[in-house]
Amino acid sequence: MYNEKDDLPYAIDAETALTQEELLVSSQKLIFIQITQDKEEKNGEVTVQTKFNYAWGLVKSNKSSEQELGVQLLEEIFEEYPERQRECLYYISLGHYKLGNYSEANRYNDTLINIEPENKQALSLKRLIEKKCTRDGAIGMAIAGGAVAAIGVIVASLLHKRN
Repeated sequence: MYNEKDDLPYAIDAETALTQEELLVSSQKLIFIQITQDKEEKNGEVTVQTKFNYAWGLVKSNKSSEQELGVQLLEEIFEEYPERQRECLYYISLGHYKLGNYSEANRYNDTLINIEPENKQALSLKRLIEKKCTRDGAIGMAIAGGAVAAIGVIVASLLHKRN
């Protein structure tokens, strides 16, 4: 039997968000670095770690527009920095999960599981994705069944009126 608590703390990111204040700190650091050319960054450019931290915060947001931006930034890091791909896979998958893009979430997550079959975060996220797909599938079938029944009632009443 599935127990949601079995997946925590591994998939806790799926259920928790940063506060707007915490997210603002991340975005302000990006802006500050770009304006002042902070010495911890290379030649005033944002480091991949700063970009990752901001993207991570966006994915954890409760706002879909921020989650979408977070996924976009993580996909950029994934493409540009092969050495960072493994850590991006989980958060890209998580972002897609939170956005309801379950096939994409599954695709990225399965890639991570193929690389690290014992990754507890990825395994617990896989269970959350499967649970959500099962629940949404059941809801979809119930809606479709209800629509078919409604059409049947309408057709039956029309046929009854003809006779």
